Amino acid sequence: MIPRWAASAAPSLEDFAALAEAARAALPAEFAAAARGVALRVEDFASDDLLDEMEIDDPFALTGLYDGIPLTEKSAFDQPEGPDTIWLFRRPILEEWAERGNVSLGELVTHVFVHELAHHLGWSDADIAVVDRWWD
Repeated sequence: MIPRWAASAAPSLEDFAALAEAARAALPAEFAAAARGVALRVEDFASDDLLDEMEIDDPFALTGLYDGIPLTEKSAFDQPEGPDTIWLFRRPILEEWAERGNVSLGELVTHVFVHELAHHLGWSDADIAVVDRWWD
């Protein structure tokens, strides 16, 4: 007997973006406006240049990244080079999900998204725990 998932494809970049957008939509109202101001990008892996800059040898070691100036550090004098962006890296997230085996893919994508959003918002661990029960 062939398992029913045998014909299934791995979740696409678009599927990951949809999971992250669902996480953004589920945020409490007090965080929603700030979260809408952050761009979302999903790639299979971080670029080699980024991994080199961060001194990361294993491309599976980076599941997400916040690129920008945290709201707690922004100044009216800042000249943005681009939008604040949350990057999610599909293949490392899939790898972690398979290794864990005890959380849904949606839960893991939400966890990574919220963690990166926390960098943008300057959240403490207590703030993160309000929206991501993972941190309890």
